[in-house]
Amino acid sequence: MSLATPAPSPTPAAPAFAAPVDLPKPPGLTWRVQSREPVGYDVHVVRGLLDPANPALARACGADGQTPTRCLVVVDDKVHTLYGDRVRAYLDAWRVESFWKVLPGDEAAKELESAVEVTEAMTAMGLLRRTEKIVAIGGGVVLDVAGFAASLYRRGVPYVRVPTTLLGQIDAGIGVKTGVNHGTHKNRLGTYYAPETALMDPEFLATVEPRHIVNGLAEIIKMALVKDATLFGLLEATVTGAGPQSLAAGGPVATEVISRSIAGMLDELEPNLWEQVLERSVDYGHTFSPSLELRADPPLLHGEAVAVDMAICVALAHHRGLLSAEDADRALRLMHTAGLPLTHPVFTTDLLEEALRDAVKHRDGLQRMPLTDGIGRVRFVNDLTRDELDRARAFVRQRAAALGTAEDAEDTDLLAVAS
Repeated sequence: MSLATPAPSPTPAAPAFAAPVDLPKPPGLTWRVQSREPVGYDVHVVRGLLDPANPALARACGADGQTPTRCLVVVDDKVHTLYGDRVRAYLDAWRVESFWKVLPGDEAAKELESAVEVTEAMTAMGLLRRTEKIVAIGGGVVLDVAGFAASLYRRGVPYVRVPTTLLGQIDAGIGVKTGVNHGTHKNRLGTYYAPETALMDPEFLATVEPRHIVNGLAEIIKMALVKDATLFGLLEATVTGAGPQSLAAGGPVATEVISRSIAGMLDELEPNLWEQVLERSVDYGHTFSPSLELRADPPLLHGEAVAVDMAICVALAHHRGLLSAEDADRALRLMHTAGLPLTHPVFTTDLLEEALRDAVKHRDGLQRMPLTDGIGRVRFVNDLTRDELDRARAFVRQRAAALGTAEDAEDTDLLAVAS
């Protein structure tokens, strides 16, 4: 008698992938991810930065003089001519193998292609993602381009800033913003990306052209107008002596002017590094100037365009009763004495309106226009009109004519509405 082989147990059928499931009721499957990354960087004023006996730059590069290390130096072409050999000798003395990318330092080079070239230099040297640094040496253009490239490459590599211009040392080199120009807009593409260290050596200023010293003075005057009446008075008393040699020498007055400017800027930036709050006093002079800076022919430097913007702001504040006639005159006279322009033919009322409209987009739908509320204080307004802009232009041209700086004689018929 044969025994029947038992039938195998049926294999359970796999559930169909598309079979419905009983999902949780609304809000359903939901996750919220929260994280905070602390930001900390050092800002140092250090004399003799390129003296091999001074360890500041070497330490910023991660060098100890014993173990070899590497870095990519991104440098302004003019700075390379003046200081390239000294930088190489310094790095060699500290056993830092340096790879170099030389960039033009003018505004026309502040474009996306320049940042891409810096990333290609990182690839060519095989930059290690965390332990090898980019060292950006130069003015604001090179610092912005190198910082932008550093923020993009492998989603962020460390970099060190060494500003060599006055503007770089008191403004562009000490914050966290990077960027390049795009189309007809300044800094339209950019990131917030802090350096590990910013190292300012006043001795670099000895080789800065006088026009570029004046360019930096505009940003110092800005800080005085919106934050520091004491600094304003100090500038009134001493600005005629502010030149490359006097600033590089680092006497008591120069040191106080520079230190007050840096401290004031950092005090404004630190609580609002990512600009969550869009009412920013340091935007003073930066509402109309971006449009002027990119359209002026011959070109204006950044601080020169800011000065023309600030002159309009002084007039706006005066006409709103926020700034007395005496203080408005003091502000315009200080800019003029420093060597800055107060007017420019490109600055038509139409351009002012266009620039204000663009600023409204940048400031999330409101003008958020900083105006001086007396010297050393600021308040924000959101209701500027075309008539106010037109009247402000006329006021500035009247005062510029009195100071001997007016550009367009035909505007003298506007003096009747300038008071």
